[in-house]
Amino acid sequence: MARTSRQTRTIRPAATGRKAAKPIAERPTSRGRRPAGETPYHHGDLHDALLGAAERVLERDGLAGLTLRAVAREAGVSHAAPTHHFGDLTGLLSELAAIGFRRFNAAMIAARNSETHPLMKGLANAKAYVAYAQASPGMYGLMFRTERIDMTRPSLHEAATASFAGLASAVGAGRNERLTGEALSLDQAAAIARAWSLVHGFTTLLLDGRLKDILHRLPEGTGVDQLLDAMLRSTVPRPPG
Repeated sequence: MARTSRQTRTIRPAATGRKAAKPIAERPTSRGRRPAGETPYHHGDLHDALLGAAERVLERDGLAGLTLRAVAREAGVSHAAPTHHFGDLTGLLSELAAIGFRRFNAAMIAARNSETHPLMKGLANAKAYVAYAQASPGMYGLMFRTERIDMTRPSLHEAATASFAGLASAVGAGRNERLTGEALSLDQAAAIARAWSLVHGFTTLLLDGRLKDILHRLPEGTGVDQLLDAMLRSTVPRPPG
């Protein structure tokens, strides 16, 4: 009986008196401790929470301030969490840029759908382009920083392709043609590149503050919207007579 008792004690797990540690990806850091009573992230929620934190850091501190550690601090999780979900900073930035392109495209679709005349659809599309950049300059800048994102990542490639197709569709509407961005003639490609260059160039100058002098010289009561509208209308061919 004594021998049996010793065997029983041998295979019985030792009581440590400590709780099991949380998985490292979900463990909050001491610096970013959650408020009392707040529900911890579920595993699936942490992915989106990290992207939300990354966007806040991007818009507040710029791309230079967007690091994996900064995102982890913003989300209140361990420094290993972003790596666990995105692999590296390029992976995180690419997924964030995909979100930007999806919102960007949705804004332009809604703008085009609010108009019926082809010319007005094109104007609305361009204005939505500029408005998105003004509202989310950090996200907009990231979307066009090819050296910082991986355009082959499926989610980003799909979102960027859909955005280009929307641009092609808007240009095609003004030409009474159906353009999808797939096979294009040289003339069609030139029309898309011209429209994109015009609006993207205007947007870049606006965000960089390089249009301030022109805006300052405008007649009273006119501003960015009126300048963009006049610029776009000046590129539309006038009918004979």
